[in-house]
Amino acid sequence: MKCFLPVLSCLAVLGVVLAQRHVAVQEGPLYRTEGSHITIWCNVSGYQGPSEQNFQWSIYLPSAPEREVQIVSTVDSSFPYAIYTQRVRGGKIYVERVQGNSALLHITDLQARDAGEYECHTPNTDERYFGSYSAKMNLVVIPDTLQTTAIPQTLHKVEQDPLELTCEVATETFQHSHLSVAWLRQRGGEKPAEVISLSRDFVLHSSSEYAQRQSLGEVRLDKLGSTTFRLTVFHLRPSDQGEFYCEAAEWIQDPDGSWYAMTRKRSEGTVVNVQPTDKEFTVRLETEKRLYTVGEPVEFRCILEAQNVPDRYFAVSWAFNSSLIASMGPNAVPVLNSEFAHREARGQLKVAKESDSVFVLKIYHLRQDDSGKYNCRVTEREKTVTGEFIDKESKRPKNIPIIVLPIKSSISVEVASNASVILEGEHLHFSCSVRTAGRPQGRFSVIWQLVDRQNRRSNIMWLDRDGTVQPGASYWERSSFGGVQMEQVQPNSFSLGIFNSRKEDEGQYECHVTEWVRAVDGEWQIVGERRASTPISITALEMGFAVTAISRTPGVTYSDSFDLQCIIKPHYPARVPVSVTWRFQPVGTIEFHDLVTFTRDGGVQWGDRSSSFRTRTAIEKAESSNNVRLSISRASDTEAGKYQCVAELWRKNYNNSWTRLAERTSNLLEIRVLQPVTKLQVSKSKRTLTLVENRPIQLNCSVKSQTSSNSHFAVLWYVHKPSDADGKLILKTTHSSAFEYGTYAEEEGLRPRLQFERHVSGGLFSLTVQRAEVSDSGSYYCHVEEWLLSPNYAWYKLAEEVSGRTEVTVKRPDSRLKLSQAQGNLSVLETQQVQLECVVLNRTSAASQLVVEWFVWKPNHPERETVARLSREATFHYGEQAAKNNLKGRLHLESPSSGVYRLFIQNVAVQDSGTYSCHVEEWLPSPSGVWYKRAEDTAGQMAVTVMRPDFISCVPQRIYGTVNTSVTLYTSGSIPIKEIMWKKKKDKVVEWDEEFLKPRAYPPFVDRVHLDVTSGNLTIFNLTSSDEEDYEVELSGITDTKFTLYVIEPLPFPTLNCTFTAENITVHCGIPETYSSHINLIKYSWNCFSEQCQNSTNSSKVSIKRESDLSQEIQCIISNPLSKQASSLVLATCVPDNSRHSFVIIASVLFVVILAMFVLLYRRDFLKRDGERDRTEKEAINDRNSDPTSRLHATP
Repeated sequence: MKCFLPVLSCLAVLGVVLAQRHVAVQEGPLYRTEGSHITIWCNVSGYQGPSEQNFQWSIYLPSAPEREVQIVSTVDSSFPYAIYTQRVRGGKIYVERVQGNSALLHITDLQARDAGEYECHTPNTDERYFGSYSAKMNLVVIPDTLQTTAIPQTLHKVEQDPLELTCEVATETFQHSHLSVAWLRQRGGEKPAEVISLSRDFVLHSSSEYAQRQSLGEVRLDKLGSTTFRLTVFHLRPSDQGEFYCEAAEWIQDPDGSWYAMTRKRSEGTVVNVQPTDKEFTVRLETEKRLYTVGEPVEFRCILEAQNVPDRYFAVSWAFNSSLIASMGPNAVPVLNSEFAHREARGQLKVAKESDSVFVLKIYHLRQDDSGKYNCRVTEREKTVTGEFIDKESKRPKNIPIIVLPIKSSISVEVASNASVILEGEHLHFSCSVRTAGRPQGRFSVIWQLVDRQNRRSNIMWLDRDGTVQPGASYWERSSFGGVQMEQVQPNSFSLGIFNSRKEDEGQYECHVTEWVRAVDGEWQIVGERRASTPISITALEMGFAVTAISRTPGVTYSDSFDLQCIIKPHYPARVPVSVTWRFQPVGTIEFHDLVTFTRDGGVQWGDRSSSFRTRTAIEKAESSNNVRLSISRASDTEAGKYQCVAELWRKNYNNSWTRLAERTSNLLEIRVLQPVTKLQVSKSKRTLTLVENRPIQLNCSVKSQTSSNSHFAVLWYVHKPSDADGKLILKTTHSSAFEYGTYAEEEGLRPRLQFERHVSGGLFSLTVQRAEVSDSGSYYCHVEEWLLSPNYAWYKLAEEVSGRTEVTVKRPDSRLKLSQAQGNLSVLETQQVQLECVVLNRTSAASQLVVEWFVWKPNHPERETVARLSREATFHYGEQAAKNNLKGRLHLESPSSGVYRLFIQNVAVQDSGTYSCHVEEWLPSPSGVWYKRAEDTAGQMAVTVMRPDFISCVPQRIYGTVNTSVTLYTSGSIPIKEIMWKKKKDKVVEWDEEFLKPRAYPPFVDRVHLDVTSGNLTIFNLTSSDEEDYEVELSGITDTKFTLYVIEPLPFPTLNCTFTAENITVHCGIPETYSSHINLIKYSWNCFSEQCQNSTNSSKVSIKRESDLSQEIQCIISNPLSKQASSLVLATCVPDNSRHSFVIIASVLFVVILAMFVLLYRRDFLKRDGERDRTEKEAINDRNSDPTSRLHATP
């Protein structure tokens, strides 16, 4: 602090102004009601870093004012405590970002438990801490006691009536608050209109719709007592109709002087209906038309248009040519004069009230003397106190004249048919339509007649005026079988149907219509007659009937199929039956015999001499024609010869009998049967297949082309080894699918591992060698034989061919064994416990078995010694080091999860100090079950220093780390930990105590460190050169351990150059000039055949005698405490050509050990498993203390 003021003064003198961060929050206390939506603003100024800042909100509850409860954060979704997590995720609590440096906290449904002191915190983005980073305010949550009530009702008012409504508004809030009350009117989906309101400042106000009426005193709001507010509207208007309700709000003044509406309530509404006072009415008379015919109906409608008709009284009277027809009073009972009363009694006339405003006069059967003028008169009546009616105003519309004409025939007839030209047997449909100028006056009688080619007329069917149908004399029989039908489809439409037509049905079809009406005396009389006709032409079925036999394959292949087509012309519909018979004349004979007949009813009949054809012959009739196809499969010599088809044309009569109309015979077809020609082709493509042992070898043999789809194949599989002259037979599958194993399969024991498959596609054969072994490598191919079944059902080999070869190489699986290369330093006191962890990050196979060996390098001892060994069978063995240091009773092994092995040294002593590591061998089973070692790897090293309690060195431990990787600083862990503080010199790195939920890191280590609160160990990620410094840790207020951290750049590859003299070759090992990271820590070593290399320890050069073997390589190795790099060259390259005496050779760089790369990989794995590692370590400690069954006990 003494240094701070002078420095600040100096900065002020230099004119340097540093921004100071300032966080401001809305001033409190704020009073808000339960259930309301609250917002609290917070902003930050004077900050450095990005323009968009983050905000974190917390609360200090009255029940625990010192405890921070986290609510919501703009940067960390896991920030809220459990009590607020659900409301934050549900969007009921959220932060609205107004600007980059300003935000609003929203709580949508305020609860009583939300009361407390709120803190707004902004995480630091400055280079150093300067200013305030949080601000607080108080929120008080009070009950919502506002009540707004009114009686719901529906009022019916008349224009100019007064309206008076009351509303009760009360609150029990203890804080000082103001009330505002407003009356509003809601109409349909419109926005509510404010009638009048009283503000919190006791000012009356109305919307523009009611402002003038309020100023004139027609709209008032009065307060009656302490809680009653009355609305008065003195003269209602029709526009006032709607729902009236009152709305109240409770206001409180915030510390900044502004007023805030804490809550709003509205009452139930009153529906007000306002009736206008209009008394006018009008009358109009309507009818459909003015011109009618005798017997038609007519309707007159007298329509009244007035306001509020149901509440008024009207009388109606009807007149014809100024003479009264009928009258009807308000009671709606009609009174008719004598003449029209008789017509009403006979149902010819009706006077009625259809509705309150519609009155009807109907005449159902007009007479000619009904022609004239019609009208109605409407009179409004007023009902007196005594119940009598007094006529007031009377109105009538204009007269409507109508004319009633006498009946006369005006019909016309039209005939239509479904076709004018048809094929014999098709159906004929006729329609006879009668058209009239008006509506039909009476009835019709209809006669259908046929006029043939000789102009002879015959009656087909007729229908009399009573609807009775009768057939003509020549059509009685066909009609009885349904072959001729007549029907009245509609009153003026008649149909005739001729089914299964014949040639003699050809001619002119005529429809003769007679119109009948009933006279006044009840007798029927003819008004008129009309007729119309249409011609029909019918084609005979046998016209053009012909049959042709064709074949596209007059010469067919042995055992193939051939088709014979019998083509029937013309193209008959399916209803015309045709029978077809195939006849056959074998080669060398002169007689034809029937093979098969496709009968007219779709059946199949085989001939007496067709037994040899039946199993190999199919006969098919086309769905869309009478064509018949004869298909013969597996052709042989017995099917060779001449073929012919015979067709018969049939007609089915109306009485279900059959008539053969014609018979036709086709041309001759000669079929020759030829021997098949092979088309066998086997794929010749070559393949190279490389796979890992224990995987299947998939071999395919593809027949690309075959002679017949019925070909069978024998497949012989061979393998050729480089040491053999010819291929060896593995497996043979015959054409009948029988298996025969070859001598190679028997000798090599392949039988249980072979699987043969014939694919559904038929041309692909697969041989699979399961669980492949290295010895299965070789060149595989198949030999295919094509077999066909002769027409005499005997198999014969047609052809054979050899496939291309598949070169198969079976190798062992690639090694993927990988151990964690994490390194560390550990200092402990005597009698404590040391944990050594060996983590297998990856392995070649999940079925592999591991051998884990721990060893140690002792100080001043160059050779490593084995501490313990875990065999493949999970048997624990002690090493030679265990016997020397009496470790047998102090070693325990645990494997808490797959791939994790932990060796514990209990009750450690000073002689246990050293550098420890583990070595893992991975063993795999061969397909034959023999185990072999596939890979091995060594993990990173752990330097363990054991100190006596009476001597703890004050000299800091040296810790080394590589740039961009991670490093762990281990504490002694000798005391219970309640608080932890790590420092880099005097600056805090991270701290934690029992009250903290999680450790708090400080710049520049934010998000770069992990603190294990159980052991106190500190891990630093993404190391930079600026992290190099002295570190110390305080555990529960006691300085535990001090460290000096050295951050080293990864080693480069060394460069080699050489010079020579008459006797020696001198090789120099150098480091690139661009590398300058801790040169003093680099050590040199050499690896070569000469003893001179062994005498050049930690020397950057070595001399080799020229008479040595110059074909050998010499290798220079540079190392530091973390990694090694090596380069090599061949000494022969140092011998000059011609006159060159010295030169530099660019070394062929070899990668020997890159420990830093393993550290990078370990860091990536550590970040991914960071959260899981903490849990795993805790579980391991708990398991070690509570579950002894998880340990692997030592076996001597």
